[in-house]
Amino acid sequence: MWRGWKYGGLLVLLFIITSCLNKDEAARYEVIFSKDTEIQASARPTNEKYTIGMVPKATENPYFNQVEDGAREAAMDLGVELIYEGSPVADTEQQIRVIRNLIARNVDMLAISANDSTRLLPVLMEAKRHDIRVITWDSDTAESGRELFIDMVDPETLGRHLMDALAEQMEEEGTFVILTATSTASNTNEWVKWITAQNREYYPQMTLLQTVATDDDPQKAYSAVMELLAQHPGLGGIIGTSAVVPPAAAKALIDSNVTGLHIAGLSTPNLMRSYLEAGTVQNITLWSPKKLGYLTVVLAKNLLDGAPPYHGQDIRNVGEIRVKGDTVIMGEPLDFTKENVDQYAF
Repeated sequence: MWRGWKYGGLLVLLFIITSCLNKDEAARYEVIFSKDTEIQASARPTNEKYTIGMVPKATENPYFNQVEDGAREAAMDLGVELIYEGSPVADTEQQIRVIRNLIARNVDMLAISANDSTRLLPVLMEAKRHDIRVITWDSDTAESGRELFIDMVDPETLGRHLMDALAEQMEEEGTFVILTATSTASNTNEWVKWITAQNREYYPQMTLLQTVATDDDPQKAYSAVMELLAQHPGLGGIIGTSAVVPPAAAKALIDSNVTGLHIAGLSTPNLMRSYLEAGTVQNITLWSPKKLGYLTVVLAKNLLDGAPPYHGQDIRNVGEIRVKGDTVIMGEPLDFTKENVDQYAF
């Protein structure tokens, strides 16, 4: 009797434990069968609504307005709350205050386009101490400040491409200047490194005169170009690595009645359309900032769900991404010209 009761009791206990475990596992996991390799959100579905704080370099730069459009679209698609906040112009101290405000609001993830790769580190470490995860996009920090960087294009490819674009227009000889965003932004500094490497290696008859920071400020960019035109009457070319620089430079050329000076660099089709169509500028380069915003929110949500990105992953509304270590590369640079600019509306 005792032995039968004992074994019977054990079977009942085992059934109860197994039932509880199955109930818990069912609550935590859902198996999805799909032949579609495209991944938009997480590998592990969740009903939790995350809050993502996304900080651009400057909210008055039209480039970052396009990023915001893509980020908000992704947030709506994925059901996450997005707080998109930044300072009007690229200013590190203001950016630190924005980040501290988001820490106080207890967001789940911070996604930062860094104005300064080192000065942001203390506040990002502060975020980590509050169990807030940190990624960067567009402009990176030191690796210790974040777990992932989302880059638009490979920086070497882009820097060399911009130098080639200007060299072709200038027939590989003459003087030029570079106008950047901020002097402390990691992305623009990396591009300038590869611009100058391409200049040194392949265009010995082209001389870089100055590199000038504009803080992503259109008026500052315009004033800088006007000053450079006065300082260097024979200036042959300008490369702008901030989206506000090429339109500001084109306007400065028109206002100064300067001809024969060539412009290459980064900007949006909408900002450059009239200058391309008028022939003031021959070509301009960029990628889709809206896709960058969309990708950033998707990858932030995936990370919060425990699904890191992988090489060759196909992201809906973006395409196939590349992964190199802790860096995601969205795609390749795209050139806009008089002939194709009307195909793009951003």
